[in-house]
Amino acid sequence: MNRLHEIEVFIAVAEAGSFARAATRLRLSPPAVTRAVAALEDRLGARVFNRTTRSVTITDVGRRFLESARRVVSDLESAEREALGEAATPQGHLTVTASVTFGRAALAPLVCEFLALYPRVTVSVLLLDRVVNLVEEGVDVAARIGPLPDSGLMARKVGTVHRILVASPAYLVARGVPMTPADLRDHAVVGFTGLMPNREWRYVNGSKVGSVALHPRFEINDAATAIEAAVLGHGITIALSYMVADLIHAGRLVPVLQAYTLPPQPVHLVYPETRLVAPKIRAFLDFAAPRLKASLHDLTLRDAGA
Repeated sequence: MNRLHEIEVFIAVAEAGSFARAATRLRLSPPAVTRAVAALEDRLGARVFNRTTRSVTITDVGRRFLESARRVVSDLESAEREALGEAATPQGHLTVTASVTFGRAALAPLVCEFLALYPRVTVSVLLLDRVVNLVEEGVDVAARIGPLPDSGLMARKVGTVHRILVASPAYLVARGVPMTPADLRDHAVVGFTGLMPNREWRYVNGSKVGSVALHPRFEINDAATAIEAAVLGHGITIALSYMVADLIHAGRLVPVLQAYTLPPQPVHLVYPETRLVAPKIRAFLDFAAPRLKASLHDLTLRDAGA
């Protein structure tokens, strides 16, 4: 039996979670799908699925093999396109992901510009406040904020952002400007759980890193709502610099305790490692990376001038 066929059937079963659904998707008979998976397991010397009469679950061996299998199929498709002279023509469907706030502010506008330039490409944007497994979830490119773990992903750095405390001018006039981290205990705090999960603010003081425990009167898991509460004068909140740069520039928010701000966090575009990057992915990276870099650099200049 063709080894590539076995791999394609294996991927289909893993994605469908069912031999029958995979057979329908591949337009094969259920016995043909069963034979292909059995042949693959014989070749590997291990089970890739646990089957019962009611369910199919992937094994640890199958999960490890799935990432490599997807890469093999992707590389072959790229090689075929290159051989046919299509490598210079971005086309097909692209899936991109980012956090909700970063996606709204920076990614979605870029995607619209990209689509206008490449009419043969379609794009799905997934805005999720969790780390997406690109290979398992079929995502082509992700925007990631923060240090990257050691993984099989390729990355392009596009800039930096930093955590910043902000409050409205009216609030600071009424309650005073905090001068040290300990002063925050005497202020109203709007807690954004995405950046203050343990109800504490981490800071640097010279070469040392410290933290101060806070007791927010209002706590929420949505950055935009926390920022709006700060704009309305309800207290001091924490945000990433790109989230509040325009509000600071407009004078609606003021940074506080900037001397204690932690070092900036890198922003990367990441994508699965492969020998041949699909034209649609290469085109998106080449389009988005310099624009994000310029945008984040502009925000940094605004912060510095605020």
